[in-house]
Amino acid sequence: MPRSSSARATDPTPFEAATFRIRRRVPLKDLDVAPENLRAGEPADDGVPQLADTLLAAGQLQPLTVRPGRRRERPWMTLDGRRRLLALRLLAEQGRIEDRFQVDVFVETEPARQAAAAVLTNTAAPVHVADVIAAIGRMLTSKLDVPTIARALGHAEIDVKRLAALSALPEAAVSALRLGRLNLRQARLLARLPDAAEQATLAQAALDGEGFADWRVVEKLDRAQVDATDPRCALVMPERYAEAGGRMETDLFGERAPALLDPSLLTDLWMARAAEIAAPFEAQGLTVHISPHGDIDLPDDLEAPGYVYGGRLPADEMALYREARSEFETAAEAVQETLAAAPGSSAETGAIAAMIRAALVRDQLALGGRVATVLALGASRRYGVSIGIYAPVEPEIAADGDAEGEGGSPIPEEDGPAPFTPPTAAAPQPDVDGVGHGLHGLRTEVATRGLIRALADDPRTAMTALIARLFAVVVDPRVRSASASALTVTAEVFGPRGGRVIPVLDGVVRERLDDRRAAWEASGLTLIRWVHGLDDGERLAVLADLTALTLDLREARTDRIRSEARAEAGELAALCGADITRHWTPDADFLAAHSKALLSAMLEAMSKAAPRRPAPGKADLVALVEATAAARNWAPAILSWQGGGDEERAAETPDDPDAGDRSPSRGEPAPAAGDGGDGVGAFEVTVEGEAALAHAAE
Repeated sequence: MPRSSSARATDPTPFEAATFRIRRRVPLKDLDVAPENLRAGEPADDGVPQLADTLLAAGQLQPLTVRPGRRRERPWMTLDGRRRLLALRLLAEQGRIEDRFQVDVFVETEPARQAAAAVLTNTAAPVHVADVIAAIGRMLTSKLDVPTIARALGHAEIDVKRLAALSALPEAAVSALRLGRLNLRQARLLARLPDAAEQATLAQAALDGEGFADWRVVEKLDRAQVDATDPRCALVMPERYAEAGGRMETDLFGERAPALLDPSLLTDLWMARAAEIAAPFEAQGLTVHISPHGDIDLPDDLEAPGYVYGGRLPADEMALYREARSEFETAAEAVQETLAAAPGSSAETGAIAAMIRAALVRDQLALGGRVATVLALGASRRYGVSIGIYAPVEPEIAADGDAEGEGGSPIPEEDGPAPFTPPTAAAPQPDVDGVGHGLHGLRTEVATRGLIRALADDPRTAMTALIARLFAVVVDPRVRSASASALTVTAEVFGPRGGRVIPVLDGVVRERLDDRRAAWEASGLTLIRWVHGLDDGERLAVLADLTALTLDLREARTDRIRSEARAEAGELAALCGADITRHWTPDADFLAAHSKALLSAMLEAMSKAAPRRPAPGKADLVALVEATAAARNWAPAILSWQGGGDEERAAETPDDPDAGDRSPSRGEPAPAAGDGGDGVGAFEVTVEGEAALAHAAE
C-alpha cells in the first residue's frame, strides 16, 4: 500500500536524520574494524604510537563511527576511525588503559549511511581552530612537549608553539574565537598583551558582542616596545645595536618587527652617531642641540623660518631661495639613497652633513640673510636626522607715537561691531585612529593629487574655486600680500618636499601645462596676447589646470587637521564629481607606507581574504592589494574627500564602520566555515592528528 503524503511529509530527510545520530560509549574490548572499512586488514603504521601518546594526553575529540556487529563479529564494528582504534588497543597492550576503557562512538544503523561512512573513512572532519588550541593546552598540561605534539599533528614546531601561546588565553577568548566574535589575528594580538586581567576584560567584551578594537591593542603594543622601525635605527642599524650587546626578541607569530629590549643602549649609540655628524657644525660656531625624541627646550628669543611662499621675499632673493630649496631636496634624496646603500659608513655621514649645510643655506635665505645660530638635530626614519634651524628674533622698532597717546599711554581700542564670521560647509572628518603622522601626510597628499585631476578636468568648477579665492583676497581685509604687483593674488604650485609625481593624476596636469608653455613660446607673442587669442574653451581649460595645481590639502600630522580646507575640498569634490579611481588605484609606492594590518584591512574591504598559510610578508601583501585594487577599480574612501573615511574605518576595526573583521553585535554575520575566515577548517588537521585531538574539547 503506498504511503500517504502526510506520512511522507513527516519523514525526516537524510540531513535531518543525521542530527539524531546515536552517540554512546562502548568498551574497547567490544570494538573491531569493519571489513567494509577501506583500510581493513592494514597493519598499524609508524605514527600510531605517537597517536596513542597524544590520545592519552588530550583525549578523544572525534567519535568513532560504528555499526552493530553481525554474526561472528564483535558487538561494534568500526566504519571510520581505524587508526584511533589501533592506537587505543596499543595503549591497552601497554597497560596504560584497560580493555574496559569506554570509547566515544556514533552508532549508524541506516545501511546507506553505513556505506557512506565506510567510503569517507579517509576524510578528516573539519576541526575548529579553537578546539585545536584547547586540545594543545590539554596536551601541555599533560606534560607533552612541543616537538611531540608537532609530530603527532603533522605540523611544524613553530605552528604548534604559536597555538600553544594561544592556549594560555582566557577561556572567554577561546569561546569568542569559536563563535566567530574574535578572529585568529585578533587572538594573536590579545596573546601579546602581558596583563592577564586586561586580556580577560577584552576577551569578555568580544564574547559579549561588543567587538574588538584591534588598533587600540596595536597602539598599546607599539608604546610598550621599541622595534627596528624606530627612527633611531636609521642611524644605528640593528646589526650595530646587536654588536654593542643589545638584545632583540623576535615576534612569535612573525607579524611584528623584532623588539629591541635595550632602548637606552640604542639611544646612546644614536647620540654618538649624531655627535659625530654635529661636530663640524659646532666647530663653525653653531650651538647644536641633539635629542632623538625632539624634546629640546630652546630659548623663546629664537625663531625658525618655515616655508617661504611667493611674495615674501624680493624677486631676486626668492629666486636664490628656490634654488637653495632645490639643492636641499637633491641633498635629501642623496641621503635616502646612501642610507639604503651604505648605512653607517663615512659616505652616510658625508651625505647627511651635506644635507644640513644645504638646509642652513636655504633657511638663512628665508630669514632674509640673518645668520642662524642654533641647530637642533632629532631622529628621522627617512633622513637619519631631522633638522631644526633657528636664528635670534629680529627686534621690532616701533615708530614714534605708534599705538601710544599723550604721556606714552596706550590708546584704548574703540568698541566696535563683532567681526563677521563667514558660514562654512561641514568638513569631511579624517580617520586618524591607528594612523601615524607619516601615513596621514601621505594619504592627504595622494587625495590632493586625486582632486587636482578631478578639478583640472572640470573647468567650470575650477573657475568657481578661483573666483571664490579672488573674492576672499579682495574683500576680506585680513588677507594681505607683500607683493607690489597690481594683482595681489599669489600662488604656489603643489609640490610636496621629497614627494613624487603620480603620472595619471597631477602628472597629466603638469604635462598639459608644459605643452601649453611650448605652444606659447613657439607663437612669438607676449603671454597676455597669447592667452587673449585662445578661444573661450581653451582659456577655461588653461585656467582649470592652473587652478587645480594650486590645491594643497596635505596635513603633515594627525593632530593638525585643516577643517576649513577640508570643507572646501568636500564641496569641490562634490561639484566636480571627483572619483580618484577613474584615473588611479593604489600603487606599490602608496601601499608600502601602510602597515600589514592596514593592508589586510584593505583586502577585507574589497572582500578579498589575505593568504593564511604561509603568512604573507609585507611585500607580498603590497603586491596583492595593488593587483586586487586594480582589478576591482578600488581606492580607500579616505582619498575621496567626500565620505570622511567611514568605509576604511570599518576595514580597520570591528568598532568602526569600515571594519574588515566586523563584530556580530553590529548585525554582521560571522564568517561561514570554509570561507577563508578563521573558523572551521582554518587549521588543517592531518589524518595522524585527527584522533590525537579527540575528546580534548569536551
